Amino acid sequence: MRYFPAFVNVTGQHVVVVGGGEKAAQKLRLLLKTEAAITVVAPEIADEVRELAAVSAKVTLVEEPFTPEHLIGARLVFVATDEAAFAAEAARAARERGIPVNVVDRPDLSSFIVPALVDRDPIVVAIGTEGASPILAQEIRGKLEAWLPAHFGRLGRAAARLRPKVQELIADFDIRRRLWNALLKGPWRRSVLAGDEVQAELDFEDTVHRIKNGRAPQGRVSLVGAGPGDPDLLTLRAQQRLQEADVIVIDGLVAPEILEHARRDAKHIRVGKAGYGTAVAQSEINQILIREARQGQHVVRLKGGDPFIFGRAVEEMTALRAAGIPVEIVPGITAAHACAASAELPLTQRERIRQFSVVAGATADGLPDLDWKALARPGQAFAIYMGVHNAPALTKELLAHGADPETNVVIVENGTRANERAIETRLADLPAAISERSIRGPSIIFVGLSWDAANLTRPSWVEVFEHDETESESAKQRKPTPEDIAASLYWVAG
Repeated sequence: MRYFPAFVNVTGQHVVVVGGGEKAAQKLRLLLKTEAAITVVAPEIADEVRELAAVSAKVTLVEEPFTPEHLIGARLVFVATDEAAFAAEAARAARERGIPVNVVDRPDLSSFIVPALVDRDPIVVAIGTEGASPILAQEIRGKLEAWLPAHFGRLGRAAARLRPKVQELIADFDIRRRLWNALLKGPWRRSVLAGDEVQAELDFEDTVHRIKNGRAPQGRVSLVGAGPGDPDLLTLRAQQRLQEADVIVIDGLVAPEILEHARRDAKHIRVGKAGYGTAVAQSEINQILIREARQGQHVVRLKGGDPFIFGRAVEEMTALRAAGIPVEIVPGITAAHACAASAELPLTQRERIRQFSVVAGATADGLPDLDWKALARPGQAFAIYMGVHNAPALTKELLAHGADPETNVVIVENGTRANERAIETRLADLPAAISERSIRGPSIIFVGLSWDAANLTRPSWVEVFEHDETESESAKQRKPTPEDIAASLYWVAG
């Protein structure tokens, strides 16, 4: 490590910026976030620099050629100019006077470098590459910016205000440490980030009471939508909750890549099933969530897609609130939206498709009680979740209620994942397409949508299925087994 990372206190200190152009403006924007007294020295000062200086009394503009005398009393010096020879001379003048100097884009002339910063004042994260690759530092910064909420600094400011009070209330260091751990993982944190000062004070008092009496701090549960599978489709809030989680209760169809965004030391509890495996009953899942939260844990219930679309989130919310456990919903991208986007298949279209429905293709008792007549009307567009195994019965009902056998159908299997595929066919051939093309993975069935109708070109990777009437009709006639229905019900892709 060539550079020692450190934060310099510049409150009330004199900082000099040599240069008056765009590079100087960039440094000035950064320095204006501090409490330093700033002097900008240059024979010509750009309008952008003048505008920045005009809004702060901390900035003094010296419109004259730089001389070493301008460095008298300086704590730091930034040389921001494109004139190489002049930059070298200004840097030398600073070094001779023992003043740390940074020359923009010239680490060889600098005694310190400026890292990429994630600013959540008073929390600041610095990322450095020792000048080797500023672009890489910016990439890391972007990831941290996404992970840390914009208002994350509220936690730092609130903690600073509470610190004297905590030291007064609790003398024992170990107990005090447990308190801070509980505050920063529990309801107090959420209330502070939400800007609810009244509730934050109540949460603080409750947490202090629990810690003093040897009780576990109040836990909480986040019902988090994991999206359809592609980890890049996780929301920022979902990523944040996975990083905060002590315990993650995982549906079987959540892609393994999603868990790469979670805390490494988080406890994993798998409760869902894929295919024909065993599953944990919903009542047991509810009890797991309550049990872990009562132990003071932040529990993330990780669900495929969106928790409120065929995700049984209401049952879990009801059980948790009845038990007095705080719960929040973190939405995810639902499978219908993600699969349609991946296949470039529009769900609505001006002057043609003015409504779009989402329906369940299976229930615990078999076929759902849907408004078949409405779904069968010409011009209807809808997505069927959990419909693969019930496809013969679904097709039969739609046709019996007047649906056109030629209605376009698109099946998207494993949408957004590496093994994604899509098949276009007609409604009458839906069961045969599923059987003959061996559709087994999580799938969305789109009815009444097509690329032709939208004046779009079908993506080249989409298969087209046309049923050969000479082939066996066994697939169309096969009645779904209880195992089939059970398997489909656990694809709550949301």
